[in-house]
Amino acid sequence: MSFKLPRGTQDILPGEVEKWQYVESVLSDLCRRYHYKEIRTPIFEHTELFQRGVGDSTDIVQKEMYTFEDRGGRSLTLRPEGTASVVRSYVQNKLYGLPNQPTKLFYFGPMFRYERPQQGRTRQFVQFGIEALGSEDPGIDAEVIALAMNSYQELGLRSLKLVLNSLGDKESRENHRQALIEHFKPHKDELCNDCQSRLEQNPMRVLDCKKDRDHPAMKDAPSILEYLNDYSREYFEQVKAYLDQLGIPYEIDSNLVRGLDYYNHTAFEIMSEAEGFGAITTLSGGGRYNGLVEEIGGPESPGIGFALSIERLLMALEAEGVVLPIEEQLDCYIVALGDEAKKEAAGIVYQLRKAGIQVDKDYGQKKIKSQFKAADRLQSKYVLVLGEDELANKQINVKRMATGEQETIDIADVVEYMKKEFKGE
Repeated sequence: MSFKLPRGTQDILPGEVEKWQYVESVLSDLCRRYHYKEIRTPIFEHTELFQRGVGDSTDIVQKEMYTFEDRGGRSLTLRPEGTASVVRSYVQNKLYGLPNQPTKLFYFGPMFRYERPQQGRTRQFVQFGIEALGSEDPGIDAEVIALAMNSYQELGLRSLKLVLNSLGDKESRENHRQALIEHFKPHKDELCNDCQSRLEQNPMRVLDCKKDRDHPAMKDAPSILEYLNDYSREYFEQVKAYLDQLGIPYEIDSNLVRGLDYYNHTAFEIMSEAEGFGAITTLSGGGRYNGLVEEIGGPESPGIGFALSIERLLMALEAEGVVLPIEEQLDCYIVALGDEAKKEAAGIVYQLRKAGIQVDKDYGQKKIKSQFKAADRLQSKYVLVLGEDELANKQINVKRMATGEQETIDIADVVEYMKKEFKGE
């Protein structure tokens, strides 16, 4: 019987996984510079966390969650996004009580959503996200957006567009909600089934519908910007002023609503304008979620964050022809001839690795010619040759592959010799 991986998942193989490792290292260093600390949360949580934190009216909760019952009869769900888990941990571990606020966190991890797989969209995908909790300063909104933009720019992407909107506070959203219901009610029967149910639950989600996006009623739907109260309008103006100060260009899109119920005030998406990237241009999105901490049982703690898909980031890099500076060469390869030489080579390999040098040797009983071919395939910078004559004299031959130069040294000196060679590169 043969097995294949489940639909909507992928194997990330050697040769490709190095790109992931490089991207993750760059993003981790970026977070260090912004003074965000890493957090790691469980892959599954109690289902109610996502029902309350993400929202019952969202497609994620209604259609896409992987939910199961454990042996104790508890309903658990593989996390479909990262924010709810981070906020749950923030509340449970009382991070709001730490002296340095806001609490600034970042995470990497697999997320799970049952949706139709397509290019750049899988059922298990990896997110990088950040959350800043405990501040309602418009400046932190701008910082989060800047970090999101820098995440792509640090890796070499240039064809980016930042789209911005305000969803307003509770009062503004309620006024806008009533206006949307009145606007779409005469067209209710013309909308898809999802939008018909959303119209009463969360009419703002109608604006985000992919099926009805070309419906004439969408074009003249009431804009949230027309319903912002003075506080919400001033908050949005300050966020824009900070972005202007940072020199980060943006476009305003009053129909940008995001797909999760917990957003309010600032909402944003970053899109790729690279030719050939694909029909779905969104790379990442985020926004402010004042009220989510209280919804999950914590004290009043405003928050803002964003998340990006590593898969879609790699797609964007490919679309723009960005080549990541990944080191593919091997430091050393040891060619050994004869049983005693192979034993001695094993000890040398071990000592070189302890000294921080990347080294490998043959484990397939290959002849000398085949071992040299293996060293070439691995693009080894140095080949160390240990034959019967060298072993008898307690020496080893060192060949620099770039120049062809060779030198014979004592085996006892090989570790220090190689350390100096690489230090001088």
